Amino acid sequence: MDDSGRPTVGEYMTRDVATVELDDTVAEVAERISNNEEFSGFPVTDGRRVDGFVSSRDLLLAEDHEPMFRVMTEDILVAHPEMAVQDAARVILRSGIQKLPVVDDAGNLVGIISNADVIRSQIERATPDKVDKLGRTLENIHGTEVHEERREVALADLTPTQTTVYADELEGRVYELERKLAEPLVVIDNGGDLLLADGHHRVKAAERLEIDTMEAYVIVLDPPVELGMAQTAAESDLESIADIDVVDYAHHPLIETTKRLQE
Repeated sequence: MDDSGRPTVGEYMTRDVATVELDDTVAEVAERISNNEEFSGFPVTDGRRVDGFVSSRDLLLAEDHEPMFRVMTEDILVAHPEMAVQDAARVILRSGIQKLPVVDDAGNLVGIISNADVIRSQIERATPDKVDKLGRTLENIHGTEVHEERREVALADLTPTQTTVYADELEGRVYELERKLAEPLVVIDNGGDLLLADGHHRVKAAERLEIDTMEAYVIVLDPPVELGMAQTAAESDLESIADIDVVDYAHHPLIETTKRLQE
């Protein structure tokens, strides 16, 4: 974060950036775009230095043999890793572009930030407060020490604490996962037992997409304690994600509320 505590571009940018070279031809770049639906354009680089940006629109009226240095946009907008995400969002919104190359003080490409990265940063802002509040509650109730970690967890190792999820909300979580917009799970590590505290729709969506691991905020209890939610999970025969039922005969309570308000 920057000095004001705001998330920065460097925290959310994609560091592994696909690029094209100045001498690459229109035909070569067009083929890369047509072969991968994630690509709609590329930074054009000379070594590590960004000299321009080429989009699929730039290729439309160009001849197949033309090199990138003739068709690329040279007057491009870029971001710096220390720029606040909120400021990058303003640039993306006002310019109408989807991605900003990120360069260091020497003008070398170090990443790229997209409108999806900006949305993800806003979604994740709420989660740390939720994790801190849950950690303090566990400390107060059980008199144990807690600390927080952020790590990948295997979904096969998780014990759910919620018996059902809603089919309509599940579709939304699938949409977010496919676009890398899902916020991390919240997991309690109680002596090695991993209890899923928040994110049941997300893990069911991941199961549907055959995803094996997910990023999580993990609240580690030291020493371990007897947790009421673990007892509830055992009494409900919840041992794995497969035990969570998908309710498709009713809508999510918030959706029902919204519909009633519209009547």
